[in-house]
Amino acid sequence: MPAPARRGKDPVFIDPPKLHKALADAGYGSRRELEEWIVAGRVSVNGLPAHVGQRVGAEDKIRVNGKLVQLRFNLRLPRVLVYHKPEGEIVSKDDPDGRPSVFARLPRLKSGRWISIGRLDFNSCGLLLFTNDGGLANRMMHPRYEIDREYAVRILGEATPETLERLRKGVELEDGLASFSHISEGGGEGANRWYRVVLAEGRNREVRRMFEAVGLMVSRLMRVRYGPVHLSPRLKRGQCRDLEPGEVQELLKLLPPEQKTFSAEGPDPHDDEGFEGDDQPD
Repeated sequence: MPAPARRGKDPVFIDPPKLHKALADAGYGSRRELEEWIVAGRVSVNGLPAHVGQRVGAEDKIRVNGKLVQLRFNLRLPRVLVYHKPEGEIVSKDDPDGRPSVFARLPRLKSGRWISIGRLDFNSCGLLLFTNDGGLANRMMHPRYEIDREYAVRILGEATPETLERLRKGVELEDGLASFSHISEGGGEGANRWYRVVLAEGRNREVRRMFEAVGLMVSRLMRVRYGPVHLSPRLKRGQCRDLEPGEVQELLKLLPPEQKTFSAEGPDPHDDEGFEGDDQPD
């Protein structure tokens, strides 16, 4: 039987903390000391020996030297911002050419900073997500979670059924095989034809390069969906809005707890998911 759906009022945690950090924050010792305790077997979680790097939540029973301890956990949701990027803006805070930046349009944070969840190139437009939580950003972008990104793509010319099938099955790019999990016609006339395509990853300029690999030129690229978040027609170009708490919870339900340590600065630039489905800034 499928697991029962979670009720909307149930709390969703930002990111389960590591055990040694949670204990240190509660005053049980320094992080280094508590890591040593864990290695020595002095800490258990749910009746089993704990391990270094283990993440815990409010539902876990944690014991130190056999004594049950009570820890507090952060129930605050991360902030997630939806931005409708126009063409002609760069997804970077620093540009030697002085081009307009998407970050100039975002509201100021009292603490922390905005981290882009994926990127779009200078000539692309559409849905961009930003968050103040680095762990969430990394998990949203990482290939292991296979979160769909949907694009509306205008090409010069018309793709034959055989060409579309090649794009579904996969075309070889310089950084490996790439394929659309979905592709369908989206209308158009004359030399300009629209298609809807879906990817479950976001390599550098991937959408454009896939069409180029089958001899077609992309004349316009617009991201219209990222996971469960759609670009609303009411959100005009250059405008942004915060996701409601319920929408953030739906986003978090897609993702298991973070499995490795990520930098709060955002994705590793060497990760193959560092630049979203299109292009990194010039």
